[in-house]
Amino acid sequence: MNKLIKALLVLALSLTSISAMALPLAYVEGEHYKVTTQRLAVSDERAVEVVELFMYTCPHCYHLEPEVADWQASMAGEETVSFVQIPAVFGQNQIPLATAFYAAEALGLSEKLHPLLFEGIHEDGINLSSKKAILDYVAEQDVDRASFDKMMGSFAVKTKVKKAAALTKMSGITGVPAFVVNGRYQTSAPMAGSVAGMFEVVDFLVEQSQH
Repeated sequence: MNKLIKALLVLALSLTSISAMALPLAYVEGEHYKVTTQRLAVSDERAVEVVELFMYTCPHCYHLEPEVADWQASMAGEETVSFVQIPAVFGQNQIPLATAFYAAEALGLSEKLHPLLFEGIHEDGINLSSKKAILDYVAEQDVDRASFDKMMGSFAVKTKVKKAAALTKMSGITGVPAFVVNGRYQTSAPMAGSVAGMFEVVDFLVEQSQH
């Protein structure tokens, strides 16, 4: 009888351990993530939008690119989740490269120029803080300088840069890289404890937003 009771206790403890492992990690508001200062607009209300706020000059953002690609791949089958990269604009210094980001997007050159802008700054040590420097650089990448210059000065691109600046401010972030989920929550590696933890918090917030 005692052996049977011991066996049942061991089984119960094992089931409890398995159940505890299966439970999602509890992330705490104010510790692992924060609520944005106000609800931000999302591009599609039918999907949970995940926004990465980044800067080309940020080494952490550059080194995070492969991790971002892996996370995107893990979300490939999730039609209810959308991902957007937005250049953070805290002040005038970030405007030229943010403008380049949206000019490349408008010209269908993001796939080509996005990694090259990162590499030019962090691998080649090129100073791309001015419009002239950016135009010189993209021209070296076989991009038509005049077309890129015209797009950087377009109303549509300038409008997107202004929206990026507004979103940066309203999100309440103080540094990059940072993620905003569904226009409501923001998190970062320092808040989450690590880069891996940051993506886990993002996944948690996506799941929370789906319910």
